[in-house]
Amino acid sequence: MPPPELIAVRYTEEEAGYVSIRPVVRRNFRLSDLLDMVLGVTGKHPARIRQILRSGSVSFHAHRYWWDGFQIEEQELAALLARFPDPDPSRAFRPEACTAALVEAGGSPSGQPARHDSSAPRSVFEIDRAGASRRRLFRRRSLWHALLAAAAAGPLRYEGYSYLRRADLYRLELSGETAAALAAAAKSLAPRDLRRSLRALDRASHIIFACPRGDS
Repeated sequence: MPPPELIAVRYTEEEAGYVSIRPVVRRNFRLSDLLDMVLGVTGKHPARIRQILRSGSVSFHAHRYWWDGFQIEEQELAALLARFPDPDPSRAFRPEACTAALVEAGGSPSGQPARHDSSAPRSVFEIDRAGASRRRLFRRRSLWHALLAAAAAGPLRYEGYSYLRRADLYRLELSGETAAALAAAAKSLAPRDLRRSLRALDRASHIIFACPRGDS
């Protein structure tokens, strides 16, 4: 039996891991929309996707979604997933396309594939381009300029594709010297409302630049 094209989905907010008492919302999802959401949790891992579709439940963006679970054959799922982007290490880093810098501590051991789902290393904080591009009075550069300059100096490597962000990811390893320089740049260049959240920059081990694709 083919999977349904429209799936009746219910969802509500979650609070601290528990379902809240807020109202349950009902909405019909197209199968492609449901897959798009599940991919943001699992990445392109067909076995995990099939298990979630069969179980009929997933947590996404602080909401719990559930539906009547259904089976989907491997070949049919493969055809559906082929419509979604794949990681592409040949894609050059395009600084003008980047919209966020994820500052992290720790992460995957060197040489190991990165994971960009709910079990991936926790971001210490996220710096968005809009906020970091604001210039302080009498400053010719912004914090975003400093971050992109660090990326240009490298070493920068392709890290994978995030279905959650619909973006290619590029990883910049930080030496102690580079981290300290970025922390100083944040203190000097960041707007006042951002400076407090950027104090941990000098303890960062790497930065992931998220660059959405124009064709996603």
